[in-house]
Amino acid sequence: MCDDTTRPAEEAALARRGLTRREFAALSAAAAVAGCVGKSGGKGRGSAELQESMVNIATADGMADGFFVHPAKGVYPGVILWPDVAGLREVKKVMARRLAAAGYAVLVVNPYYRDAPAPIMQSFSEYRTPAGEAKIAPMRAKLDPAAVTRDAAAYVAFLDGSGVVDRGRGIGAQGYCMGGPFAVRTAAAAPGRVRAAASFHGAGLVEDKPDSPHRLLAATQASYLFAIARGDDARQPAAKDELRKAADAAKRPAEIEVYAADHGWCVPDSPVYDPNEADRAWDRLLALYAKL
Repeated sequence: MCDDTTRPAEEAALARRGLTRREFAALSAAAAVAGCVGKSGGKGRGSAELQESMVNIATADGMADGFFVHPAKGVYPGVILWPDVAGLREVKKVMARRLAAAGYAVLVVNPYYRDAPAPIMQSFSEYRTPAGEAKIAPMRAKLDPAAVTRDAAAYVAFLDGSGVVDRGRGIGAQGYCMGGPFAVRTAAAAPGRVRAAASFHGAGLVEDKPDSPHRLLAATQASYLFAIARGDDARQPAAKDELRKAADAAKRPAEIEVYAADHGWCVPDSPVYDPNEADRAWDRLLALYAKL
C-alpha cells in the first residue's frame, strides 16, 4: 500500500531529481494530460482509432462510474483496470488508451464511486498531502473483500454486455497498489470469464486471513502475473514464496518476480516511476493477455 512505509523511497526519488512534491505534481499532471508520459504511459488519443467515454455501471451497491476505451471497430478481449489508491484520474486514462491500442476493451473503474464520481484526485501527489490522505481513508475503508467482489462481478457483466467485448475469449484484470489484490478477487468473482490477472506492486496479497487473496487462487481459472516492488519484498520477503506455493497448489500458472524498482514504479505520476522497469512489466502483461 502507498503508506508511510513507501514514502521514504518517494522522497529519495524526488531528491535525486531535485524536485519538490509540488513541482513533481505539476510536471506529472502536464505529462498525463499531454498523453506523452513515456512508453508505459501510452500515447495520446490520436495514436489509434479508439472510442472512449465515461460510463455508468449498475452494481449491487449503486451506480459506479468508469472510463471505457476500446478500438473503434470490432470486438476485443475485455480488461478491468483497478487503479491505485489515488483512483481513476487522467494518468489511468492514458494507460488504458495504450492498452486499448494494443487490442483490448479496457474499463478503468472508480473504486470510490460509493462516495463521489471520478476523479477523486487529480494525481498521486495530491493523495500524498495530509488532506488527500484524510479524504481517501474513509472511502478506502469501504472496499472490503465482499464489496470488491460484488463490484467485480458487475464490471464483468458490464463488459460482456457492452457489445465490443469478444465473449469467446477471456477477460483480464489488472491492479496497481491496492488494486493488486482486487485483480485476484475479480478472478475469483467470475472464474468462468476472468482468465488472466496481474498485480503491479500490489498490497495485501498475502495476509493471515481466511479470505487472503493468495488463498483464492484455487477458486479461479486464471493465469497470473505478480510483479513485486523491491521495497515490498524487503518488508514481506516470504510473500513471494507463499504466492508460489498457493499457485502451485491451485495448479494456476503464475509468473512471480521482484522488480528492481520501488512501490509505484509502473504509474507515470508516481515519484518512483521507472520507465525501464515499467516497460518490462508492460511486456509481461501483454504476454499474459495474449493467452486470453
